Amino acid sequence: MRSAFKRKDTAHIFCLPGAALCATAEVSVPCFACHVSAYCSSLMEPDLKQTSNMALLPLKTLFKGPGPKETKENDIINEAIYYCTANVFFKNYKIKNEADRTLMYVTLYISKCLKKLQKCSSRNQGEKEMYILGIIKFPILGEPRFPLSPMYADPSDKQKEGTMRASLQQIRQETGLRLCDKVFDTQADKPCKWWMCFVKRQFINNK
Repeated sequence: MRSAFKRKDTAHIFCLPGAALCATAEVSVPCFACHVSAYCSSLMEPDLKQTSNMALLPLKTLFKGPGPKETKENDIINEAIYYCTANVFFKNYKIKNEADRTLMYVTLYISKCLKKLQKCSSRNQGEKEMYILGIIKFPILGEPRFPLSPMYADPSDKQKEGTMRASLQQIRQETGLRLCDKVFDTQADKPCKWWMCFVKRQFINNK
């Protein structure tokens, strides 16, 4: 399904290396060359709940978690997947609202997923790897290995810590599943070479 996050500053994929090598690649992607800063989220609304200073955004998912159910076509995961191929080229990110912190986390997780999917020989193997990566113990805000800690606020109590962990796990599980839809070539049943072009890119210098 083609994303609805199409803007005027998009470039045809044939401008990028490896673009013609995958039958499942998007027709257009956000253009990083004509954009002076990383793409921010457009999904922040005044009445959204938060976990620490991350927005608890609605999700279109069957995975259990605290995220509200999204009734619109797109959600933060769609937005992050669409913008990640441009955002990974930026070394800095200007946070405008709490939804941007959620977008940043999903973008970093996408990069982690791509590194795993690169080594998978089939979609079935990719889905297994994404399932494992989604549920294994991972650092959350306030813990030493959490990426970009200075940009996030620590949970103030155990209840909020539990909500944060459940929210991030829900996001990780759904993101991994959707990436398999995007990354694997339906004809060859292997990771799409176009998506693999972004494996070595480090979003805001985070490995």
